[in-house]
Amino acid sequence: MDTGIVFRRKGVEIKAIFENVVETMLSTNLASEGVKVRTVEHLLSAASGLGINNLIVDVDGPELPILDGSARGFVSVLLQADPVNQNRPQPYVRIYKPAIYSEGSSFVMAMPGRGFSVSYRLNYNHPVIREDKMEISVSDETFINEIAAARTFGFLKDVNALRARGLAMGGSLENAVVIGDDGVLNAEGLRFKNEFVRHKILDTIGDVALFGCPIEGRIVSNESGHRMNVAFLKHLASNPGGWEVVADGIRSGGCCRSRALQEATA
Repeated sequence: MDTGIVFRRKGVEIKAIFENVVETMLSTNLASEGVKVRTVEHLLSAASGLGINNLIVDVDGPELPILDGSARGFVSVLLQADPVNQNRPQPYVRIYKPAIYSEGSSFVMAMPGRGFSVSYRLNYNHPVIREDKMEISVSDETFINEIAAARTFGFLKDVNALRARGLAMGGSLENAVVIGDDGVLNAEGLRFKNEFVRHKILDTIGDVALFGCPIEGRIVSNESGHRMNVAFLKHLASNPGGWEVVADGIRSGGCCRSRALQEATA
């Protein structure tokens, strides 16, 4: 009870908070006391999308399973586990003034809004992926039906360069959408016409969960990735003038991460 989301490996508990992020190359990786857990964003996205705030994840290797490159498998397992409602108030962050972190034309922004929604715009200079954008109000139903099955993706031209650096060694057509010069190489094609932007939203939901408690408001992203998402969370935490913590119906300022780990409901 009241654990927050914790990854447990080699006897070390690694809290899913942005302070524990150590790497963001291709994935979001956490570490504590010298123990690392890689590629946590899809599981965090599944938990956040389903409204699960307390979860102990036992990990017997350095990386979470990539499965099919989406969050669909994690959703299936979490739903089978039959989450328990603790019947206690869930602290959350309410955004009441816009907050933005930007680098050039890329940015991540939090804006006031009811519930939790994510808007994402991507724009690749590639025949298969050009400009696309999507906004979704996140709930159990919308996450399961509209976001969870969207797979990670990459370009065939980048594969050799990544593998030469020891990255993406397990990447294949079984766990990612691979994009060639003229189209998608996966025999099944795309699961959604706009699967690429849907997966970017999936990643954003998982990364934003590292703030430590739910957010009420709109997250608006333009060409952001894991590194920028984490930088945005640090920026938001260090500038509390535009948001407040709501707990037990009482408003308070400052950071909710440790409090959320003590008071969160399932």
